[in-house]
Amino acid sequence: MGASSELQLSRWFSISIRVRYQETDQMGVVYHANYLNWFEIGRTAMIRELGYSYRDMEEEGLLLPVVDLDVRYRKPAKYDDVVTVFTRMSSFSPLRINYEYEVRNLNEAELAQVQSLLEEGAAQLPGELLASGATRHVWLNQEWKAARLDKSSPKLYDALRNTLLGRKE
Repeated sequence: MGASSELQLSRWFSISIRVRYQETDQMGVVYHANYLNWFEIGRTAMIRELGYSYRDMEEEGLLLPVVDLDVRYRKPAKYDDVVTVFTRMSSFSPLRINYEYEVRNLNEAELAQVQSLLEEGAAQLPGELLASGATRHVWLNQEWKAARLDKSSPKLYDALRNTLLGRKE
């Protein structure tokens, strides 16, 4: 995979979550660390949509730890809101993968249209931006040593690469 494809962004994937009471403080505002959990939910949903699961990766001997994280909070999510976590790859190589996230509050009409908007490749995500962030990961084997994904799991590597390059999975 050449350097030019490393700079491309994949399409957005989405999953909606209803804010649970336990995720909020006494004011009904989501506690900041919960956004990190939502980022993980977005990553795992994206991988699942590509036909894999984290369990599949672990059974193949692969680990994918977070090595760096950025998050920016714009507006609070509140108890009982339905928030949508948008996730996409921002770069990918046989040794590393980076993700971007946006957590947005969508109204009912936007929620109903989100899948078709994403499939059409909408330039602007719907809804009100609540938080955005990025995570960076490295592929490791069970001994916590660097693992080349293209050698360890060619099928997953191809699914991720094709998604990054805009090909149908």
